[in-house]
Amino acid sequence: MTFKLPALPYEYVALEPYIDSETMHLHHDKHHKTYVTKLNAALAKHPDLASKSLHDLLTHIDDLPESLQTPIRNNAGGHANHSFFWRILTENAPLMPTGELLEKIEARFGTFKDFQAEFNNAALGVFGSGWAWLVVDHDGELQIMTTPNQDSPIMSGNRPLIGLDVWEHAYYLKYQNNRIDYIENFWKIINWPLVAELI
Repeated sequence: MTFKLPALPYEYVALEPYIDSETMHLHHDKHHKTYVTKLNAALAKHPDLASKSLHDLLTHIDDLPESLQTPIRNNAGGHANHSFFWRILTENAPLMPTGELLEKIEARFGTFKDFQAEFNNAALGVFGSGWAWLVVDHDGELQIMTTPNQDSPIMSGNRPLIGLDVWEHAYYLKYQNNRIDYIENFWKIINWPLVAELI
């Protein structure tokens, strides 16, 4: 299998003013593409793994040859995380979820604002590069978690519902060191109807 860079599901300018088109070009066309290129290069040396999906590679990473585990963690993780990230963003987004998803969030976190505050704190607390996530855990419960670098929540058996890239390349052109502004604007572009389908 040769992995491919997915097209964005919207125009590069679609998420402005919250994410600018220059950042989207850099993030998608350069950073994400590099993960795909390096992933394919790593797998080219292991034709026995050609039929494996991203999910298979990441959920069974400990079964891979030791020399391949770090390239897969970094590049399959980067490809999976970014492919997911683009999907859950949208223009003209509703400001909050509704229905079953909102009920589950309120049952777990108290109020939607409480959930946002906890998620914001998690995203702010990522030291260096990484991600903040809302996931469904092994017990079917909603949890907020973070992962370093390009580690994916599926590596630990969790199912992502939303994920926020807090690597500097995701926001620095527009927000410089103001990660909190980037995080707060993330809430304005989440595709909540799609997220609800992931429950």
